[in-house]
Amino acid sequence: MNASGREPTNSVSHFILLGFPSSPEMQFLFFGLFSVTYTLTLMGNAAIACAVRWDRRLHTPMYILLGNFSFLEMCYVSTTVPNMLANFLSTSKSISFVGCFTQFYFFFSFGCDEGFYLCIMAFDRYLAICRPLHYPRIMTKELYTGLVIFGWSCGFILFLTPVVLISQLPYCGPNVINHFMCDPVPLMMLSCSEDTTTQFIYSTFNAIFMTGTFLFILCSYALVILTVLQMPSAASKHKAFSTCASHLAVVVLFFGSIMVMYVSPGSEHPAKMQKIVTLFYSVITPLCNPLIYSLRNKEMKAALSKVFKSERLAHKT
Repeated sequence: MNASGREPTNSVSHFILLGFPSSPEMQFLFFGLFSVTYTLTLMGNAAIACAVRWDRRLHTPMYILLGNFSFLEMCYVSTTVPNMLANFLSTSKSISFVGCFTQFYFFFSFGCDEGFYLCIMAFDRYLAICRPLHYPRIMTKELYTGLVIFGWSCGFILFLTPVVLISQLPYCGPNVINHFMCDPVPLMMLSCSEDTTTQFIYSTFNAIFMTGTFLFILCSYALVILTVLQMPSAASKHKAFSTCASHLAVVVLFFGSIMVMYVSPGSEHPAKMQKIVTLFYSVITPLCNPLIYSLRNKEMKAALSKVFKSERLAHKT
């Protein structure tokens, strides 16, 4: 119920995404900067996905999971950046009600899938390092195929509930979102009636998902580190740590920034901080991931060089 005692009704057909308010010249500068970032992100992750697909030496569970993760990154970044780029050149900066919640659903579903994929990759490294003799028997084609399907589908199933609940809130104006994407926290703040139940369900869902996946990864790597420390040779220790270092770097980048924002949406984060943190995990992290994985992995470097060589040959012919 609203202040007048009447049941509020939805009168909002679209939202305005403020993005990064600035002069037209700065908007063009932002457009150029993020266009380059988006292009590099797609190219880097596509290169890894193609390298895994084309190089038979990379047809192992670790690299198959990495290839899927890279493709997932391309989908994840594509849910927000194209619309953000369009808004830099637009004067209206509007997005329809349905379009807003569609973006919300896909962005957070892919983000949820990324969390699950990082867990699956940690589990794979645990088996490879802590149970090396049993690894081929446990990590069969059937198991890692099931894990790939699980990683892709879970986010889409789990995030239906928060999206439906928040979309059912009454929106009767204003319709201006001080963000570059349809983020659930400012969306809930725009509702004309404060629904504490929806806020509680949303924050509980985020807290359980993020702490659960993060603790799973920490436990996996705690066991990995204990096993590595017990290895007799320095060469074995170095090889084991090098296969885990890149994955741990991605975990820290991804979970570190997300936990700041979504475990406690009730905390009043300043709008500028919300945008910067969201920008970090939604744009910067997907850009960094190909660099992190390729720079620390000799097999991936060799496969990527083959991909780029074949592309150059194709262009020459």
